Amino acid sequence: MTRPLIVGLTGSIGMGKSTVAAMFEAAGVPVFDADAEVRAMQGPGGALVPAIEAAFPGSTDAGGVSREKLGALVFGNPQELARLEAIVHPAVAAQREAFLIEHAGAPLVVFDIPLLFEKGGAEAVDRVVVVSAPAEAQRRRVLARPGTTEEKFAHILELQTPDSEKRARADHIIDTGTSVEETEDEVLALIAELRGVVPARQSL
Repeated sequence: MTRPLIVGLTGSIGMGKSTVAAMFEAAGVPVFDADAEVRAMQGPGGALVPAIEAAFPGSTDAGGVSREKLGALVFGNPQELARLEAIVHPAVAAQREAFLIEHAGAPLVVFDIPLLFEKGGAEAVDRVVVVSAPAEAQRRRVLARPGTTEEKFAHILELQTPDSEKRARADHIIDTGTSVEETEDEVLALIAELRGVVPARQSL
């Protein structure tokens, strides 16, 4: 059974990954957004809410999982974080499989995975696309976000694989340090190239 070419899209904070993912989608490429799936499953009436409440009593409310309450229980505690991931990760994997089945006839699909390298997911995709921009542009974008301080930005960077390493490990790099139009041209050219590539592993 043939399947689409699976493209892993990643990039550090403030690099413009969400913008590039939207460009792929606008060009007709199916995009699986792992973070959006988690938000939906942890939102009001979400599939994961009962399991998370059972494992972490008091971490949910009428709005679903409370990020503040849950964060207070797992932040800085690797054991508790591992318990949470054991609930969330299999659910996301199931959603991803369903997405692949739904789009089995597409020439390529994109997995939008912010922590592709950090969580070891690069081996599960055919091509890795890294979204990158000059460090100063990244810093300016992140610090413009509400509630983001220099300290918070520095802490996030510490947790993420350095941009230089991501670029070195990428099959393709999309530069968002240019104009939006130039970035879009890059994305469209890459889509045209990737549509002609046959996946290394043909069956699901």
